[in-house]
Amino acid sequence: MNAPAIPTIFNPHRRAMRLTRALARAERPDAARFVAEDMIEDTLERLAFLRHQPSRAVVLGDWTGTLATELRAQGAAVAEPHGLDLEAPHPAGGHDLIVVLGMLDAVNDLPGALIHLRAALAPGGLVMAHFIGGQSLPALRAAMLASEPDRPAARIHPLVDHRAAPGLLQRAGWKDPVVDTHALTVHYSSLERLVADLRDQGLGNALARPAAPLGKTALARARAAFTERANADGKTPETFEIVTLTGRRSLAGT
Repeated sequence: MNAPAIPTIFNPHRRAMRLTRALARAERPDAARFVAEDMIEDTLERLAFLRHQPSRAVVLGDWTGTLATELRAQGAAVAEPHGLDLEAPHPAGGHDLIVVLGMLDAVNDLPGALIHLRAALAPGGLVMAHFIGGQSLPALRAAMLASEPDRPAARIHPLVDHRAAPGLLQRAGWKDPVVDTHALTVHYSSLERLVADLRDQGLGNALARPAAPLGKTALARARAAFTERANADGKTPETFEIVTLTGRRSLAGT
């Protein structure tokens, strides 16, 4: 029996360009970094708690370069293959740590990507993957729906519901799988600033069939809907749900 076809929701080139754009925008002094900084801090805290001191690590998706620097300072040899395709088998294995920052939200074959990550580990190796989850960006979603009330186009790509993650990890053969979530709340004075922060951090959409830009009238409706959610200080709260997946490859190497 043939395996069911994997739907093409995301464009790999657009996914890669998100990271390229974040790398370029990182040179600006006012570029947003809070999502990446939160993921990096969380990674280092978890490694310290687990007393996991890697000797051969891979870091994927860290456009800041901070995590690799920290791991090297602890004595690890760290690779940062920016062009790696998460949906294909990794060209090298035997790593005792793989960390993925903000990339698994835009893969077509998430179970396959999780299997490839496990396969690239050494026996007993640890994988840790962070990405924004399905409860993220409620204010932006509401604004986009309000912008085109009759026929809203797909402008924000679908995100993973953290409740489905444990089953995905088990299917992928991860040992000792753990799924954690926490939320970051950021307050915005404008819709444009939120969109800029997403682009700064490589969090724009990577849809295979992106919608055309909003027209003037639709954009005005989106701005109004975003402003309607503002607090008394005139700023609109937006939520970023950070999902973290951790697990290991078995000591037997399976």
